[in-house]
Amino acid sequence: MTMRTLSAETNPAEPVAWLRFILRELWVSWRFVGGDVSSAVVPPLLFIGAASSHHGLGAGEVLGALGRGLLYFWLFAYAFGLSNQLVGVEEDRVNKPHRPLVRGEVSLRGTRWRWVACMTLLTLVGWAFGVWEWALMWQLIIVVHNEVGGAKRWWAKNLLIALGVVTQLAAAWELVGPLTEVTWRWIGVLASVVFLLVSLQDLRDVEGDRASGRKTFPLVFGEKRTRYVLGTLFGLLPLIIHEVLMKPLGLTPAVVASDVGLAAVSWVIAARVMGWRTREADHRTYLLFTYWYCLALLSTIVVL
Repeated sequence: MTMRTLSAETNPAEPVAWLRFILRELWVSWRFVGGDVSSAVVPPLLFIGAASSHHGLGAGEVLGALGRGLLYFWLFAYAFGLSNQLVGVEEDRVNKPHRPLVRGEVSLRGTRWRWVACMTLLTLVGWAFGVWEWALMWQLIIVVHNEVGGAKRWWAKNLLIALGVVTQLAAAWELVGPLTEVTWRWIGVLASVVFLLVSLQDLRDVEGDRASGRKTFPLVFGEKRTRYVLGTLFGLLPLIIHEVLMKPLGLTPAVVASDVGLAAVSWVIAARVMGWRTREADHRTYLLFTYWYCLALLSTIVVL
């Protein structure tokens, strides 16, 4: 789409054309972000809920915080998705052929311009909402992960994603109020969990990663060994969560219920990663991990 065409289609005198343009861009953003909503948008909104409860916000203030969070974290996810898919078109032809660039729904040039616009908006929105430092840190992570090629080495990829969790959750809490020592403990533990266990997502993408030259954990250490490592870590995860996060809060009914729910999901993931070994099963197992992450943050609403 040329600038002349875009200008003609979005003439301010033609509100229908403007509406059509806006609706198309919203649809395009969904095509890039939809698969990451359960890991990049829902969790920080849940953490905003926890911060709102912790600081005693009223209903109107909570809605305002969630509205700011939805805008910020949609841009947060969209900026990453645009960049990630721009540099991964060939890999996506094997691993994720449903993505918009592979299907030809958008052009590379148009996607690059959208990325520049999204990064700019993320900076401005982060500054307006008082979380500009986390926005800039996240943008640096995006550039290193995608544009510089940090994602090609498993340890760098895992570390960058874990740091992304820090920028995500710290920004979510600070959209409501100042960070506390307990909040930092939760952020640190969850970021560490992601660093150790996010290689689960690579089990479903082995062929595409091999074709693109990535050195993911399963490709470096072997699929069988990866499954044993991840299965063991997911099996031990409930003990760590209990001792480091839940036990210090006191064994109230809310804490016990959260503890048990997280343990159950962890052990289901451990069983699946060992016993269900197809690409489709690995995809569902990874989705369960994103649900575990959401459940952990949902529990903060009642335990923090």
